[in-house]
Parts: sequence; structure tokens; C-alpha cells
Amino acid sequence: MKKILFLLLAPLFFSCNPKEEVDLIVYNANIYTVDDAFSKACCVAIKDGKFVAVAETADIYKKYTAKKELDAEGKTMVPGLIDAHCHFYGLGLNQQVVDLVGTTSFEEILEKVAAFQKERPSGFIRGRGWDQNDWEVKEFPTKDKLDELFPDTPVALKRIDGHAYLVNQKALDLAGITLETEVNGGEIVKKDGKLTGILVDNPMGLVDAVIPQPTRALQIQALKDAERISLDYGLTTVNDAGLSRETIELIDSLQQAGDLSIRVYAMIANYPENLDYFLDKGIIKTDRLDVRSVKVYGDGALGSKGAALRAPYSDQPGHFGAMVTPVDEIGALAERIAASDYQMNTHAIGDSANVVVLRAYDKALEGKEDRRWKVEHAQVISQQDFDYFKNGIIPSVQPTHATSDMYWAEDRLGPDRVKGAYAFKNLLNKAGLVALGTDFPVEQVSPFLTFYAAVARQDTQQYPEGGYQMENALSREETLKGMTIWAAYSNFEETEKGSIEPGKFADFVLLSDDIMTMPIHEVPNLKAEKVFVGGVEKK
Repeated sequence: MKKILFLLLAPLFFSCNPKEEVDLIVYNANIYTVDDAFSKACCVAIKDGKFVAVAETADIYKKYTAKKELDAEGKTMVPGLIDAHCHFYGLGLNQQVVDLVGTTSFEEILEKVAAFQKERPSGFIRGRGWDQNDWEVKEFPTKDKLDELFPDTPVALKRIDGHAYLVNQKALDLAGITLETEVNGGEIVKKDGKLTGILVDNPMGLVDAVIPQPTRALQIQALKDAERISLDYGLTTVNDAGLSRETIELIDSLQQAGDLSIRVYAMIANYPENLDYFLDKGIIKTDRLDVRSVKVYGDGALGSKGAALRAPYSDQPGHFGAMVTPVDEIGALAERIAASDYQMNTHAIGDSANVVVLRAYDKALEGKEDRRWKVEHAQVISQQDFDYFKNGIIPSVQPTHATSDMYWAEDRLGPDRVKGAYAFKNLLNKAGLVALGTDFPVEQVSPFLTFYAAVARQDTQQYPEGGYQMENALSREETLKGMTIWAAYSNFEETEKGSIEPGKFADFVLLSDDIMTMPIHEVPNLKAEKVFVGGVEKK
């Protein structure tokens, strides 16, 4: 009798398996998982900072019970957004200096600098963000008025792209710069036999050497400010392009102490001391910090006419721009880095710089598999050079550069050469993926502007009608992948982030609208309503 009763009750007993307890279940969400099938879901279960289940229905409750639950109220959920190329620490430092972004004249700059110095007096005035291309007179300014206002206080104002300084005479004197000073890889701009105060690319280092270094307290504040701004936009991983050992170690210590939550893919700056230390030490990897790449500068920027071009600038005959790192050094660096486990990520804007970098990569990587080296910006490519990207080279591009530069890019490049500029679709077709970023603070932090610029190829005033060089627009799916899984892949991190799948970090964002279906011209106004890093809400 007992045996019969057991047999009757056994199916019921074994069907009542206890549910697994997880930390959080998010339900009633419109989830774009960005997995291989680009599938949709409605619910996720999270435990110990990772997704343990992703479900298309509420059946997730049959297996899991949660300490906390979140009703997404039908809101769109996407993987934590990744900025594949930015200056995270630089953004934080910018919060401590005069903000010149959006200024429309040199007179406005002078007013801002004077007001800032009155409010926060400093022995060395610094600022960033001016762009002469936004002014009525689209020419480099000169230092004369700065000399009048600040005869005894050094001033250094960095152009928005970070590739030019406007400094006053006091700063020139401190840096030891005279009419006879010569520096390779850039320009000390002169006019009528006098210094103008404009320094392009490498000569800027002479001024950097005399600028007082930020205190540790200010460095920590800068990193926390940058994190606050980045998380507010739904960024959960940032690729910081060019950091010193000191800053990387500070980031690590703050992360380990729980004072910095955002994940950082740190590209080491191309300094001899950095290379000697990190290449010998090897890859450094924690859950929040990944150090395995070197940021190298090929040339300067197009906006400051420092990009290295094969033929002269169309608006400045005889001027070709310049390589910041000489051609032979690019090749030697590529060979050295190829012999390590590190990735080489090289800034290349002009068509001449790009082909130098691509050839160096091609030679150094011969016979080596899956190195995922990147060309940062890949901004102007000669038509015959796109095929280099078929060989496992990843284009890391910034869509808002196209919509910022489109007003004057053809003036710089001419109607034929500009067709190979900002060619994101062409690069995608050759490489199979593109990693998307902003280059903030050169551009705005918002990844929603990145999405909009990639798809619509217009500014926020919907100019130009029909979009700029629309043959190189990306689809919405391609763009979201470029900001998530493809960016993760470019960092060797695709198995741990970039999509909403079991086993990956529970980094995700709840958006104010459906980025995949809403009118494209409303995307710049999207908000990241909730942001989670490792299953913990950060916003």
C-alpha cells in the first residue's frame, strides 16, 4: 500500500522543485537583447551581477523567485551602452576648466575666460572647446587680446578636437617658445613674422610641460564627474583613448574601493615609460578595468588642418598637414606591439595617415590571428585602401564627426576626396563590423546623438535635407550593435558584455522610448531613465 501511494504521489512531489532565488527580476520590458539573432524578450533574471535567464514570456517566474522585482512598464531595454572611443578622464578634467564649447566668436571666449578667472582665480588659466569653424570669421585667433587681458597670467585654451592650443605670451615664455623654436609633427603658427599663440599638435607638449599638474583630489573629482555624466546617458563602459599609468592605477583603486562603478577599457598613452611597463607586465583585467591596448597618434585633426593628406588641402594649397608620429616610428611601434599581447589603436584622420597605419598593421600582423587592431576615426580613406579592413582591422568611428564636419569638410578635401570621408557603411561592409563612439569631449557625450548621426546623417536641425552622403548611413540595428556587441568585440569582451544573454554582466538601460521604432528625428531627445551596472541601479 505504501509503495502504491509513493508511486501515485512521486510525480507531484518531483514537479514541485523549489525555485531558484535571484537578486532581481525585470519584467514587462521591451527588450532588444542584441544576441546573434537580434531577438526580443520581456523579462530577465539577475544574480550576482549577471543575467541568469532571459525570457520571452513571464514564464521566468516558474523557475525563479526574486528578492527585488522591477516592472519596466513596457519601456525599451537595451544592453549597457559602450562608447568605443572617448576621453573619459579628459571629460572630467574639463569640468574643472573654462568651458568654451559652443562659443560663436572669439569675443565670447574672452568674456568666458575673464568671468571664469574672476569667479575661480587661478595662477594658470585653462580652457577647452573653441572651434573657429563655428565663428563668422573662420580663422585661427591670435593671442593679442589675451596678452592685454592677462599680461602676467599664463593662458592655454585647447581647441575642441584637442589638437591645437591658443596661448598667450606669458604661456609661450614659460614654455620657452620663440620664433626660433622648432618641433617636428605639427606647427607653431606665425603671422607677419610674429608668434600668433596658435600651436598645432606636437608643439602643444611644450606648454603641457609647464602647466601645473592636477592634485590627486582634483583627479578623483574629475573621474567621479565623468562617471556621473556618462552614466546619466546610459554608458556603462567607456574606452578611454590614451591614459598614463598613474591615471589607470587611480581608476583601478577607485573601482576596487567601490568609488567608481563604470567599466573602463583603458588604452595606454604611447609614452616610452608606459610601453616599457605595460607591455612587459601583460594584459591587466578585472571586472571593471581592461588594460590591453596602446593608443598611438598617427596625425592631427582635419578641423585644425593637422590631418595628414596625400594631396594638399583644397582650401590651403601647398599644405598637407603632418604626421604626429613619423612613418618609420609607426612601423616600429607596430612590430613591437605585435610581439606582445597588446592591441594597437591608432588615431588616423587623413588619407595619408590612414594608409601609413594600414600598411604598418598589414605588415606587423602577417601570420597573426585575431588581434583586432583598430584604426581610431578612420576618417578619410582613399578608395583603393578600404580593402585593408578586410584583414581583421576594426574601424572605430564617431558618427557625430560627420555631422559636425559636414559644413566645411568638402572645403578641406574637395568634392572627390570627401566621398571617402565618414564612410561608415563602406567600412562596415569591408570589416564586417564598426565600433561606435563619440570622441567626447570633442563631441557631446550623448550616445543618442551618435545613433541619430549614424542613421539620419543630419544635425539636430535636420540639415541637410535627405541626409549627408546617405550611401554611408547605418541601419538602426547596425548602429545599436556598433554601440554594444561590436564595441565589446573590439575590446575582446564580447563574452561578458554587449548583449543581454545569460552569463553576461547585467549592464542595461531602460529608455524613455523605443529607439528602434520611434521617429528618427526624436532620438536626440531620448533619455536613459534607469541605468544598471552589474545588476545594481546607478540612475
